[in-house]
Amino acid sequence: MARTVWQATVQSILKQDPFSGTVFVFRSKRADRVKLLVYDGTGLVLIWKRLEGNKFKWPPVSDGVMRLSGSQLAALFDGLDWRRIYAPRITRPKVAG
Repeated sequence: MARTVWQATVQSILKQDPFSGTVFVFRSKRADRVKLLVYDGTGLVLIWKRLEGNKFKWPPVSDGVMRLSGSQLAALFDGLDWRRIYAPRITRPKVAG
């Protein structure tokens, strides 16, 4: 199977497994376009979106990686300010005794 440039980027630069089910998001320099790469169980899916007359809200990234909840990713993809989406941390349930 031939490797795509996005698959190679995830493996060599991010040191991640592109087939893990994680959604990998790449942004253009102008921040008006994003590409999402995800493995859906049958193959790699590449989704590309360009905002007309607007830019995606993007945080400063220090180590090349940021983690978003599903709600935050949906807001980012819709062109909204995903930083305004609050995803509460839910603690793991304790075993009933």
